[in-house]
Formats: sequence, C-alpha cells, structure tokens
Amino acid sequence: MKRFWPLIALFCLLTALVGCTGDDSMTKVIRVWNDEEDVQEENAYEEEVDTSELPKAGIVVDISGKDDRSVNQSAWEGLKKLEDDKTINATCIEPESADMFYKSFTELADDGCDICWGVGYMLAEDMLKAAEERPETHFAIVDNAYEQTPENVTGVVFREQESSFMVGYIAASASKTGKIGFIGGTDSKVIDRFKYGFMAGAKYAADLYAKNVNIRIEYTGSFTDTDKGHDIAVKMYDEDCDIIYGAAGESGLGLINAAKEKGKFVIGVDKDQSELAPDNVLTSAVKDVGGAVGKVTAMFLRGEDISGKTISLGLTEGAVRIPTEHSNYKDEIYDSVLSVEDKIKSTRIVPPTNLDEYNEFVTHMDEY
Repeated sequence: MKRFWPLIALFCLLTALVGCTGDDSMTKVIRVWNDEEDVQEENAYEEEVDTSELPKAGIVVDISGKDDRSVNQSAWEGLKKLEDDKTINATCIEPESADMFYKSFTELADDGCDICWGVGYMLAEDMLKAAEERPETHFAIVDNAYEQTPENVTGVVFREQESSFMVGYIAASASKTGKIGFIGGTDSKVIDRFKYGFMAGAKYAADLYAKNVNIRIEYTGSFTDTDKGHDIAVKMYDEDCDIIYGAAGESGLGLINAAKEKGKFVIGVDKDQSELAPDNVLTSAVKDVGGAVGKVTAMFLRGEDISGKTISLGLTEGAVRIPTEHSNYKDEIYDSVLSVEDKIKSTRIVPPTNLDEYNEFVTHMDEY
C-alpha cells in the first residue's frame, strides 16, 4: 500500500480493537468511535496544506443519488468531512443506472483514487469485478460482506437488527390501534435485518405489556419509487395501522409524506428524519454510515490492516442508535427501551436477522 504523510492528530487519537462476529473469523470490529467532535476542536489543524498532494478517495452511490436523505447522503457526508478537514480529496459519482456502476468504479481507480467506496449491496458485483482488475487500488463497500473478500477490498456491514429491535419495541409500546407496519425496499438479506429486528422488538414489547400487536409487511420493490412508498403507506394507514417503519431508501420519503397527510406516525431510517416531519416521525433507527466511511477511510490511510476483512458495526460501537429526542412518545417508553438497549449490548438479547432466528427468538422470548 502507498505511504502517506502523517495525518492530523484527529485520526491518531481514534483507536480500534479486533473482534469476531458471525461466521467470519476475519471480521474486524471497530470498538471506539466516541468524542470525535471534541478531538477535532482540541486539535484543529492550523498549517496551510497543499491539497493537491492529499490522498484521493472516491465514492459511487446507487441510483438514488447523493441527496437521498438516507444512506447515500450519509456516506458522501463522511468523505466530505475528511475533505473539509484537509485530509483527502473527495470525489462522488452518481450513476444514472445500474449498468454504469462498474464503469464508475474503474473511472475512480483510473483517476488515481487510493480508496474507492461503493454504497449498497446492489453495487457489490461490479465493485468486485473492478477490484479484481485493479489490485493496486483499495475498494470498500457499505452494506455488503463477500463470502471471500479480496485483499484489496473491505466490507462494512451494520447490525441494523439492533436499532430496528428498539424501534419495534417503541412502535408496539406506543401503538393505540395495535396495528403497525413495515415497508421494505426489496426482499433481501439486508432488509431482512431491519424487518426481523423490528418484528422481534415489537413482539417482545407486546409480550411484556400483554398487548395484542399485529404487524403488516409490504415491499415497494424499489429504493427510488416514492409514489409506491406513499401509496402502500396510505393503504396501511387506512386499514388502521397507526405506526409504520420504512426501510426503503428514497421510497421511504413517500411514506413520510403519507404519514403527514394522514396524521399518523412513521419511524425514520438511516438518518434522524424528524426534521422532515417533526409531528409525525415517532423516532428513527439511525445508522451512522458517514461515520463508518470516514473512520474506515482514516484507518486505511493510517496503514491499518483492513484488507480482505468485513467490519461489523452496531450499538456497541455507536454505529446504530435511536435519537434521544422523544417528544412524540412517553418518557416511560424511552426509559424502558434504554434498558432493552443495555440487554442488546450485553448480548442478553440478540435480535434476529432472518426468519429462522426470529422463530427461535419468539420460542425462547420468556428467557430474556
């Protein structure tokens, strides 16, 4: 890997520990991500920097674009923060269609990018092809883990099931009709983590409070179809669902609009989406994609060994969470869900990621 001049003190103070998750014994888990803003303030870089000599980092977002108010935007903001700190030169490519993914990766690599990011599992195969053809360039991808990860590739995955469990718990606790909904973008392993975590959290709360809670599941079949997200949500609300959780990317913006029209609640995803509808966003399952992109990039630039590995991030690492602001539901529910968070961090509760794990969780729920 190329040698880089020493980076600013901000990144020297960030540390990482090595751990294992899942079946991949090579998985590396970042453990310390806190106090970044304080470190930056205390170690402001005062010297003039020749930005033309900085390392280059590029990112390819999916067809939702970098302003999707979701994962793409967060990822791009992570690189932009490094650029603003005069640590890298950042480039973003927004392909208009999926058949442009591979070309976009090769364009970044050929332009001299030291690390090239991709956002979303739908870019995985095109990134893999580009990485195989350009072994001198390092690639990293959000929301994908390869069965066999090449040495010049790093996967970054999130334990979305953990924050989804928490918002499911909140939804079941706060629902007045006993009917809640989930809208996914596509039926996939990534969305399964959101869905089954949400279902398990709702089931756990319903059992705890002896409530009868029904969960309706639908998919938009797309992460960009806001009209479909809106129409599905309207139908759910009309059928007495009072809270809906959406994991559908840009399509979820249609869900938020429907909640505003119907005067119902929606649960945001990826970013704290309360600013889009303060009176209607009950809470959000926040996923710090930007933080992951920024810090994994910093690890790479420091020369840390992230080659051929998958980095798994969740509540323990501060990479997924719920907002502290909770004016749309009771303090008692918030305090209770914080206790649930502690149980997840201690692995007393292990939120499910698929149907088999969900069934197992429900079978043994009395033990938690």
